[in-house]
Amino acid sequence: MIRAVEASQAVSAPVLAAYRYCETVTGQQARNFAYGIRLLPTPERRAMSALYAFSRRVDDIGDGELPGAVKVERLEDTRALLGRVQAGAVEEDDTDPVAVALAHAAGVFPIPLGGLDELIDGVQMDVRGATYETWDDLKVYCRCVAGAIGRLSLGIFGTEPGARGVERAPEYADTLGLALQLTNILRDVREDAEGGRTYLPADDLAKFGCSAGFAGPTPPEGSDFAGLVHFEVRRARALFAEGYRLLPMLDRRSGACVAAMAGIYRRLLDRIERDPEAVLRGRVSLPGREKAYVAVRGLSGFDTRHVSRRTLRGRA
Repeated sequence: MIRAVEASQAVSAPVLAAYRYCETVTGQQARNFAYGIRLLPTPERRAMSALYAFSRRVDDIGDGELPGAVKVERLEDTRALLGRVQAGAVEEDDTDPVAVALAHAAGVFPIPLGGLDELIDGVQMDVRGATYETWDDLKVYCRCVAGAIGRLSLGIFGTEPGARGVERAPEYADTLGLALQLTNILRDVREDAEGGRTYLPADDLAKFGCSAGFAGPTPPEGSDFAGLVHFEVRRARALFAEGYRLLPMLDRRSGACVAAMAGIYRRLLDRIERDPEAVLRGRVSLPGREKAYVAVRGLSGFDTRHVSRRTLRGRA
């Protein structure tokens, strides 16, 4: 998968306006995502903003207060809009700026837009109130809502010519998405419980005495909540380690973007590991200065060089 390059051709005023709208949505709502995409060249940054804005629309439908039947109807309307984008049926003067921006981005980059269909499928699981017995069950959901985003993003980033093992790049992008989503699930365990959602596998909850759920700021009586969190943290770390194999396959700025976004979530994971019950007391987050540090570290290429050395040692 070679990187698509946008020539110095002018972008029309309606398309520019559509991209600006998507960048505004991204800047206002993407707490962690925005730190990474700031490191990208303009065409890639715009395309990622269009991808985020569409994904955000789907997520907002799932997370909103509408009745379930209305959510399903809106999700299908959004799927129909995606079908128009895929068919090349969105004109520059369309009234939906997200559709205009996404259609333009898909014309510039080989974005596998079917991944957005998967995202809609995943959000429909939420609307139906799906629960997950095992990690294999949860992986299906995570691949829809996060792994697919990794593969979509790879369509924008492309891969470096001659990169070793590049045929596995989509697999690594997918796995990195799973790592980020599992981190999200750990961070939001109390918030999700208050909304009537449980994502952690029922098998894992039972193993650590947490089947009663997380309705308050303290763990269920008699449970080993810290053991549960540490178990899931180890699983997430293994996913990060595998997904990070993607970094040496990307150009410097795309690698910096991925390293920054993943680095922020890995630091969140560190905080959760140090104080598991913090996720029951409130939302665990990083201060802006720490996110900025992670972005600079990603731009320096430190993480990419580290992964490259480790991969070479593994082949020796």
